[in-house]
Amino acid sequence: MAEKIDPWGSAEIKEKDYSHVFKAFGLKEFPESMRSALDHRFFERGIVIAHRDFEKVFNRIQQKKPFINLTGIASSGNMHFGHKADLDLFKFFRDCGAVSKFAICDLDGYVSRPDKKVPSMKKAKEFAVENLSNALALGLSEKDVYVQSRMPSRYYEFAFELSKKITANTHEALYGHLDLGKISANLLQYADILHLQLPEFAGKMPSVTGIGLDQDPHARLTRDIAKRLFDYSIEEPSFIYFRHQSGLQEGKKMSSSEPDTAIFLSDSPKEARRKIMKAFTGGQPTVKEHREKGGNPDICKVCEMLRFHYPDTKKLEKIFEDYRAGKILDGENKEFTAQFVEEFLERHQQKVQEKLPLAKEIVLGK
Repeated sequence: MAEKIDPWGSAEIKEKDYSHVFKAFGLKEFPESMRSALDHRFFERGIVIAHRDFEKVFNRIQQKKPFINLTGIASSGNMHFGHKADLDLFKFFRDCGAVSKFAICDLDGYVSRPDKKVPSMKKAKEFAVENLSNALALGLSEKDVYVQSRMPSRYYEFAFELSKKITANTHEALYGHLDLGKISANLLQYADILHLQLPEFAGKMPSVTGIGLDQDPHARLTRDIAKRLFDYSIEEPSFIYFRHQSGLQEGKKMSSSEPDTAIFLSDSPKEARRKIMKAFTGGQPTVKEHREKGGNPDICKVCEMLRFHYPDTKKLEKIFEDYRAGKILDGENKEFTAQFVEEFLERHQQKVQEKLPLAKEIVLGK
């Protein structure tokens, strides 16, 4: 694997491909002692796999003391179930008592994506409204969110300050060649993660941001910048790393650019069912072989959908056990998953319509 990790890449990332990252860049495997103490399916199902300095945040959770919880989404497409996973983890930390902010990154979405994907700020704001209405429908409140383009001037001032803490050589060594739009987006991302520790916002305290392994360049440079902010009292931010939910097709990420790789939260239940029925599975070529040898839920994209989103862990373990034993066929597994997703989308999309006026008001103003 190349030495540079591409945060904007489209290929599916498997953590086994990043074994050297754990050693070379100081990532720690997520320990069982913390996993067993955190009551969320992402921890008990091994979806969270690594961390940087999470002990500080874990201690605050155990002591019921506040900490900062920051994540976000670039407004460059419609939200899909992979984004829902990010929100599920965000809500867990919020409910642990964190000072929580979810960034709707309309500026990032425009400047870091090609014009064929996000041709204008107007389009980025349309995506922002869609993203935010989904986030609110998934359980976020108005106080949990902010929109990059509507932040106070202190936020932008801070982003410009951060630019002087990075050399061109450091930036190129970490990311390779970048266009100016992506550099601008990066500065906003660093400001997103760090600005809440300013006295004008929440103040100094441990913070956590959940990311995929492919986003590690951002984490490393943000932590390095924090150490260079001598005029401020800021803690190095902590990060936890989770398996990104991969695309429904083998070797692909979930991506707005390739609609059949993802189930979007705006997909009709019928369209979601179609995608699930076409998804790559871990089953055998024939029914006879499957009954004899069983399937492999670890590579099955349908099982992965359940692993990330199905709420009942005991029932999930039984499904996977029966799938491995050949008692459940691919068709049966797809049917169960399709029904689960269809029912979720029907409920969710009704909530989205209810939240749409508020989302427009937050993104576009009154």
